[in-house]
Amino acid sequence: MIASEEIFKFIDAQDEVVERKKAIALKGFAGLIEFRDARFGYETDGETKEVLHGVSLTVHRGEVVALVGPSGAGKSTLVNLLPRFFDVTGGAILLDDHDVRDLTLVSLRKQIGKVTQETVLFNDTVRNNIAYGQPDVPMARIVAAAKAALAHDFIEQLPHGYDSVIGERGARLSGGERPILILDEATSSLDTESEAAVQAALANLMQGRTVLVIAHRLSTVRRADRIAVMEEGQITELGSHEELIALGGTYSRLYHLQFGEGDLALVEAGEGTA
Repeated sequence: MIASEEIFKFIDAQDEVVERKKAIALKGFAGLIEFRDARFGYETDGETKEVLHGVSLTVHRGEVVALVGPSGAGKSTLVNLLPRFFDVTGGAILLDDHDVRDLTLVSLRKQIGKVTQETVLFNDTVRNNIAYGQPDVPMARIVAAAKAALAHDFIEQLPHGYDSVIGERGARLSGGERPILILDEATSSLDTESEAAVQAALANLMQGRTVLVIAHRLSTVRRADRIAVMEEGQITELGSHEELIALGGTYSRLYHLQFGEGDLALVEAGEGTA
């Protein structure tokens, strides 16, 4: 009964993000994401706690931008504002010059795919898990998605191939044809061998997309076009891996802490997990 009460509370709960009456249906993504003095805070014990303190960042189509920094710096909060899981409390986020609050939620979220470390597989066939939400998708597209995720060969070896039933939970890549991809600690819970395989699949998935990457392992982000260092709700450094290393600031310090001299030489030579 207690569990049921909690479930009903959840069902009855109203989404805090409200769609405007004359919201615009976004036709597609032309190429620009802009965080313009974005702020976010929430009420706690009668006081407002601000998590993001005026973050400004522009991301162009096809660009890979990595967000790094200590836990609690606001990285996940920032990327979760883009699909409007919650709204900014100050400033704005624009997609092709449209404030995301002016867009319909469906058309906005159709543009965005997200891969996190907490993934879910349903107790259903491999085919239905890949096609989740699109039951009429052609088999050719399902196979193409599996190949892009480097999962096709593995699936073919299952007793019934794509019709094999899998248990709940597991790991899968999602994103489909969405032009914007968010990778939120997608490989943080994997061992080195598994991470290398998933990184190769993600490289396929990232081609031609605008990507925001969050990772604590700096080896996974050093090849991003730009790296933004976040500290205490603000961007404190922004540039390429080489530029930030030369700057000698927080990123350089974290990078050298993660890799000893021997490991660092391997990574720089491309022989490590980078």
